[in-house]
Amino acid sequence: MNWVNKQKLPAIKTIKYNNQLCLEINNLWYILHSFFNIAQYHSINESILNKLMSFPFSSWNQFSEEEFIITITKCNNSSAPSPDKLLWSHFKHIFKDKTCLKNFVNIANSCFDLGFWPSYFKISTTIVIPKPNKMLYDSPKVFRPIVFLNTMGKLIKKVITDRLQFHVVSNNFIYQSQLVSRTKEVDLNLLYCYFNE
Repeated sequence: MNWVNKQKLPAIKTIKYNNQLCLEINNLWYILHSFFNIAQYHSINESILNKLMSFPFSSWNQFSEEEFIITITKCNNSSAPSPDKLLWSHFKHIFKDKTCLKNFVNIANSCFDLGFWPSYFKISTTIVIPKPNKMLYDSPKVFRPIVFLNTMGKLIKKVITDRLQFHVVSNNFIYQSQLVSRTKEVDLNLLYCYFNE
């Protein structure tokens, strides 16, 4: 794959699950699917939400063109391709046309206004890769799935993530020791375009 660094592949033996060898592709798919989605049918105790402190509601402003420009600028051009074959570099070029940018922002705002997330945004490709530095590659737990979603939906999600991070940081909704990978500082450009729409 030309979007990753070349590595020596590990020696992989036949995968075992529940002491059974996986020898057919359908069986392999079932085993990996069962292992990676083990929590899919677990019940959830929603009553725990009643114990959380409630905060005042805040309004959701319409997306702005500036938010998308700021977000796309931070995206790495060498990221892996998605099922729609669109790269971040394509969007950076497309958004130079103000009409295309405006239409894209209208699509994002329409999704929120209608409460609808198009099925096109949910199309994904999953690849399974080995975790590094394992002694033996013969069970599902030494592999991990990576899901590639269509780029259009990913871009809208990135803008939403930036907004949510802003709210989390500015309102002290989480402890400082949580979410180490979150943005350390609020992007002032994003702050400006969010409150000036």
